[in-house]
Amino acid sequence: MNHNIYVYIFIMFAVTYLIRVLPLTLIRKEIQSKTIRSFLYYVPYVTLAVMTFPAILDATASTWSALAALAVGILLAWLGKSLFTVAVISCAVVFVLELFLVR
Repeated sequence: MNHNIYVYIFIMFAVTYLIRVLPLTLIRKEIQSKTIRSFLYYVPYVTLAVMTFPAILDATASTWSALAALAVGILLAWLGKSLFTVAVISCAVVFVLELFLVR
């Protein structure tokens, strides 16, 4: 079974290129639908959340410490704390909990 790497690279190039070029060529005027505009507005935030959430749960030795830090981080963000504050306190929560949970 002889696989040609260049065929795979070309297919990846074509798919990526079409995903980026087709919307530019097919949609020429401004999108008027409030539903579609709202959907497109939230796509980057949802994508970031979908990529970040599994990493949060897998980055620690214990899933419980990750969930606790996630809950503390959400609470602090909800209260309007800065990103640096949320990150430092969440890391501290993981550190303290893993001192007791992981042996």
